[in-house]
Amino acid sequence: MQRIIESAVLVPLYRGDEGEIRLILIRRSDGPVHGGQLAFPGGKLEPGDGSLLETALRETYEETGLHRNLIRILEQLPEQMTLSTNFSIAPFLACIRPPDKWICEAGEIDDILDVRLDRFTAHDAHGEEMIRLDPWPEPRLIPFYKVGPYKLWGASYRILHPLIPGLLEGQWRI
Repeated sequence: MQRIIESAVLVPLYRGDEGEIRLILIRRSDGPVHGGQLAFPGGKLEPGDGSLLETALRETYEETGLHRNLIRILEQLPEQMTLSTNFSIAPFLACIRPPDKWICEAGEIDDILDVRLDRFTAHDAHGEEMIRLDPWPEPRLIPFYKVGPYKLWGASYRILHPLIPGLLEGQWRI
């Protein structure tokens, strides 16, 4: 059995100029693990991290340039496991103040996406696809959100999907 890799992500939200809730996503650079995928900023627990929250804050800064003094943690969300790579992800819901300029970590992040949260409720935003991943013996039907030409699926989808109704109804102060 493979060992579990502890990791953490930030689910960064803010209010846009029109009062709408906006979500920040990253698109990972092509690579062997999660390459090209949409995700929340975050990564693996490192020995110097005092907690999984520290991991999420450190990785968010490294990947996007978002400093911790621009982040207000709202809640730690239920942990999620990746579908095939044995990552245990501790997500932290956060209200942020976007920096003047986002900075993509070279070699790791290709893009930073700023998306209206209500976009995920549009009738054409949701889809499903048969996907086969190692070590699955058979393909599985996997739900996803369409974000421009990309798909948000897997653990990121499972983190975001249950949050959307509560966020749009004002469950958290964004």
